[in-house]
Amino acid sequence: EGDEGEKGDRGEVGKQGKVGPKGPRGNKGLVGDVGDQGMLGKIGPIGGKGDKGAKGLSGVSGKKGKAGTVCDCGRYRRVVGQLNINVARLNTSIKFLKNVIAGIRETDEKFYYIVKEEKNYREALIHCRDRGGTLAMPKDEATNALIADYISNSGLFRAFIGLNDMEKEGHFVYADNSPLQNYSHWKEGEPHDPAGREDCVEMLSTGEWNDSECQVTIYFVCEFLKKRK
Repeated sequence: EGDEGEKGDRGEVGKQGKVGPKGPRGNKGLVGDVGDQGMLGKIGPIGGKGDKGAKGLSGVSGKKGKAGTVCDCGRYRRVVGQLNINVARLNTSIKFLKNVIAGIRETDEKFYYIVKEEKNYREALIHCRDRGGTLAMPKDEATNALIADYISNSGLFRAFIGLNDMEKEGHFVYADNSPLQNYSHWKEGEPHDPAGREDCVEMLSTGEWNDSECQVTIYFVCEFLKKRK
């Protein structure tokens, strides 16, 4: 057996060993610097109404106005007044014609028109005459039925027609002063005037006639004769 040889040279560095186990937790570090400002949050709800503020100081008085010019206003007022009257008359005529065109009924010889203005018998008589007609005078069943239908379709309950016994109680005459002929359409029990006050005649929407006081103000029916060609 030979002698033990000399110690050999140091070998090369070996392979790296496995990672060792996790070491203990280190101490807490120092607090860092303040960060940048974050994004703005949503707008909060609107606050309650504040108290009314104190009244402000009065403003400076305005300057004195210029003196007005002298005007002969009385004369102009009179002219304007007359113009207003003329315009009112024209408007009344236009209104009358418009209404006539809108709501007229006719037979071969006559036009019939309900005037929707409350007037007593005499005023109604004058109103129709001023426009070239008379209060309606139904002298036969066909005309009476036409007027009755007109009154009813206009939503009315009654209207004056041209018939009265003002001159002689119980002796009824038409607006043209002709007496009742062989046609009449009295409501049952009419004419009935024990006090002698009901001297004018209204037609009901049924076509029946009723004597009533001349002073009541109701709508009325005018008639106009058609012009002969």
